[in-house]
Amino acid sequence: MKDDVSRNFLGEEPTYRKGRRTMKTKMKKLMKNQKGMTLIELLAVIVIIAIIALIAIPAIGNIINNSKDKALLADASTIISGAKIAFADGACESATSCSGKILKDYVDGSKVKIKDDDSVTKSGAVYTLNYDALKTNKGTKYAVKSGSINSDDLAKLMGSE
Repeated sequence: MKDDVSRNFLGEEPTYRKGRRTMKTKMKKLMKNQKGMTLIELLAVIVIIAIIALIAIPAIGNIINNSKDKALLADASTIISGAKIAFADGACESATSCSGKILKDYVDGSKVKIKDDDSVTKSGAVYTLNYDALKTNKGTKYAVKSGSINSDDLAKLMGSE
């Protein structure tokens, strides 16, 4: 009967008795058997990382292209602003056309690269910029493939998010 009393309800002997295995030693034994990740677990982690990379890389590429295109549009806006000043000063060849050679002086101090064959034409209150750098747009959101943009379209593109 004494043996029945010393056992717990699962039929095991209590772990607190002297000379018996304690819970601490059982946990140590279990921890020794686990050496690290299995090959399947490692492959699962690699697959998850690859899926995340496949999603993230094209998104980052689109962000970079859109920012470069937006910078080109900002350059175009700067050139048109310089052209407005050049027209007001009477520095252009005619009242409706201003070449890149003249515009360089009015966009001086910025990092905008203006070629001599770039030009701005004026028709009423609308200015049209012929700027070769606009042909290098890569994105679709701010695309200007022709290399020419007028001030109204530029304002719409610059205002879009």
